Amino acid sequence: MRFIHIADMHFDTPFSFLGEKENLGDIRRLEQRQVFQKTINYIKQEKIPYLFISGDLYDHNYVKKTTIEYINNLFKTIPETKIFISPGNHDPMLKNSYYNNFEWNKNVYIFNSEIKCYEFEDVDIYGFGFDNFYCNNFNVEDIKIKNKNKINILIVHGDIDASKNAGNLYNPISKNEIQKAGFDYVAIGHIHKRQVINENIVYPGSTVSLGFDEQGEHGLLDVSVSKDNLEINFVKLDERIFEEKSIDITDINTQEELVEFINNIYIEENVMIKLILVGTRNFEIEENKILKLIRNKNILKIKNRTKLNYNLEEIATQNNLKGIFISEMLDLLNKEIEEKEIIEKAIEIGLNNM
Repeated sequence: MRFIHIADMHFDTPFSFLGEKENLGDIRRLEQRQVFQKTINYIKQEKIPYLFISGDLYDHNYVKKTTIEYINNLFKTIPETKIFISPGNHDPMLKNSYYNNFEWNKNVYIFNSEIKCYEFEDVDIYGFGFDNFYCNNFNVEDIKIKNKNKINILIVHGDIDASKNAGNLYNPISKNEIQKAGFDYVAIGHIHKRQVINENIVYPGSTVSLGFDEQGEHGLLDVSVSKDNLEINFVKLDERIFEEKSIDITDINTQEELVEFINNIYIEENVMIKLILVGTRNFEIEENKILKLIRNKNILKIKNRTKLNYNLEEIATQNNLKGIFISEMLDLLNKEIEEKEIIEKAIEIGLNNM
């Protein structure tokens, strides 16, 4: 059998990290729609009979009814495709959720917190969904496969081998237990990085990159499975790529020089950059000010990871005000590890004004 597997679309997420850059948040939400339209078009062109969505299709706290209508109208254009949704921690099946209070097209099947199996001629499809923003009531070991001669699929949103002792639980699932259950393919969501766990337990990653912790290409998985073969093909859909880029500013002496240096960096049109400043700094770094001064709008964030260009231990030995100041600040640095950046900033400002 053949199916499309996607997860973690997060429709209407606010993209707050893009907020300061013109209308990029709004643009990114439009791009979510474009990527989903590409998914539906791919299903049409390839005549694919099943679509599995492993949770977090939308963000419950932000999604608009018009977005739900948009999604469902696209589902109506593929009436021969059976669509299965396993609600996750961002789109749980709450009493007031659109999964409960919206009339979805008849080809849409939505799982709830009771494990259910849909039986078809060629496949049995099992699934489970969140009924709250946290979940710890899914017991994969309780699933008994009805017909092991058929293809058996499990659709679920969860965290493989996460600790059940954590404060916030997002359906921790034992890899050993899910392997023992005997499914031919486990369509799982929640982890936004594409990865295959033990051959047939598969995270497709987020369909659209949500930020700099989701680097690389994003899209859908086109999967074909039989009793003796599994073929997984990745199809890139998201045109934007988020990357981190480091530059050494040791030889740069002023903020103006740094801005010009950044302006001369070549960045491809669809690549969004988080710029990491490394090396030693010879001047005070003001990330937000630099970000406003540079011309390249594809640089969305600047992170300062440079070190002070001073020998603090040597200064601390001086028998003057500067030496006393640095000696006390070094003591603070050793005690307040979490406040390191703030203390280093205070040292820099203090030295520049002595």
